[in-house]
Amino acid sequence: MPVESGSSAAARQAKQKRKSHSLSIRRTNSTEQERSGLQREMLEGQSSDNLESYLRMEDSKLPLSLRSNLLDLFGQIEREFENLYIENMELRREIETLNDRLAAEGQTIDGGDLAKGALKTKASHSTSQLSQKLKTTYKASTSKIVSSFKATTSRAVCQLVREYVGHRDGIWDLSVTRSQPVVLGTASADHTAMLWSIETGKCLLKYMGHQGSVNSIKFHPTEQMALTASGDQTAHIWRYMVQLPTPQPVADISQAPCEDDVDFSDKDEADCDAEGPNDCPSVRTAATTLRSHQGVVIAADWLVGGKQVVTASWDRAANLYDVETSELVHSLTGHDQELTHCCTHPTQRLVVTSSRDTTFRLWDFRDPSIHSVNVFQGHTDTVTSAVFTVGDNVVSGSDDRTVKVWDLKNMRSPIATIRTDSAVNRISVSVNQRIIALPHDNRQVRLFDMSGVRLARLPRSNRQGHRRMVCCSAWCEDNNSCNLFSCGFDRQAIGWNINIAALLQEK
Repeated sequence: MPVESGSSAAARQAKQKRKSHSLSIRRTNSTEQERSGLQREMLEGQSSDNLESYLRMEDSKLPLSLRSNLLDLFGQIEREFENLYIENMELRREIETLNDRLAAEGQTIDGGDLAKGALKTKASHSTSQLSQKLKTTYKASTSKIVSSFKATTSRAVCQLVREYVGHRDGIWDLSVTRSQPVVLGTASADHTAMLWSIETGKCLLKYMGHQGSVNSIKFHPTEQMALTASGDQTAHIWRYMVQLPTPQPVADISQAPCEDDVDFSDKDEADCDAEGPNDCPSVRTAATTLRSHQGVVIAADWLVGGKQVVTASWDRAANLYDVETSELVHSLTGHDQELTHCCTHPTQRLVVTSSRDTTFRLWDFRDPSIHSVNVFQGHTDTVTSAVFTVGDNVVSGSDDRTVKVWDLKNMRSPIATIRTDSAVNRISVSVNQRIIALPHDNRQVRLFDMSGVRLARLPRSNRQGHRRMVCCSAWCEDNNSCNLFSCGFDRQAIGWNINIAALLQEK
């Protein structure tokens, strides 16, 4: 076999290197528009290229299997470089977009940095810079509004007067007596209901007759009797006698610095972990027990006159009872899912029930011979409560984050809709001023008028306000110090003083 001279062999190797180098340059410097076509041609011509390369290496001393492995490895390396090139082109487009958005700030990113291996880091850093600038701009533009709102609403309009602490679990419901003496009642998941002195915050009486969570409490219109609904599938009517203590001076804690939207950890619950009032007298026996339900009794209320009561249950029914005989008068069925609340009209024999089936129903008992029912489908999620006003209105709240005001004379569509940022729990409407108090899952309590105009938000900070979900609100317009109460799952009830005149003036 003829032997090739050293000079001719070196010349052939240099020529092969130049050809391979020119082939690689042609492949990697193709434009993006041509990339897809070239990629297809490379795949189709891969076998011929491999054959050509194999022929060039015909005189190599390497075994055939090793040469084949080398060809495969070089092909993989080439595909990796092609993927990196495509990724670099995409990153270039992203950096150009960021440069356009940052042009107004006088900041750009040099495209030459794309070849330095820090492309993703720079893009991420630029995005975070833009996000931070947007946040700073937003805070600066709203700081005056927020500070003005704190100064007027949290101090001049809405002031925290007193906290009522003593329950061992969350408080689901609260109510204020309609007759003298005026006291506050709370219903808790700790299986008890408590009566409180509004002026001093002292527990006056504890009811311990239920075997389950106490979900609702309402007072008789004229007598010293309370109606409670429980998870033990019963509703109890029990009598109480209390003597109000001498009022004590109230420390003005409302002037503390207000720092809104502060997150609380579980250690904040220590303030509410008191053992409860040990010297508080207790009642353990109900005067009347109502037992017809087959599920949790979630709410109960007195009909006008106080001779009948209505209860709402998770068994999808509401029951109407005679108080004197404790007999079941009517079973109000029709809801497709569990009931969440019931309320009676203050002057007429009307009942409204709300349910998880997204509806609320109006029951009319004004005609003793018959009772009619109307179904209203104004919400898209659980209707958490629906309450009457002194006038001809019904106000409904829902987990769909809306509150709607309805006219009893025309219930086909709401006359006002209030949209919020959180689920709405048991609402209440003031008798005289017709102001709606909205307790929320996000610990807020907001005030609106009947036309849907927002009036105020109660203070919420690390020094005052609720630390957990606010479950219920209740108005009291017969007390000089507190005219609004709220309770929540932070185990406390709070008494607020709302300056109605200032509130309506700001409106």
